[in-house]
Amino acid sequence: MPIDDPADYITKVAENAKVSSDVEGLAIKLIREAKRNYATTGKDPSGLAAAILYLSARMLKEKVTQAQLAKAANVTEVTVRNRKRDLMKSLYLNKA
Repeated sequence: MPIDDPADYITKVAENAKVSSDVEGLAIKLIREAKRNYATTGKDPSGLAAAILYLSARMLKEKVTQAQLAKAANVTEVTVRNRKRDLMKSLYLNKA
């Protein structure tokens, strides 16, 4: 059974949530780094995409809510928060 790549979901979720291409580009870079750190293993790619987009938007000071991204990715806000926390640890990011 093929494993879905979270990077493939980023574009779709970004389009649905109407975030900028800058945020999308940063999210793709960050998700690649997270994959190198094995932070994406066993996680739902939609939730990861929403969380990494949220982190990217915060880093670039673009206004987007967890609720918007959760709806765009068809996951819960709790999933976005949990994946965000996991990704911040694996990417060694401080408060974003």
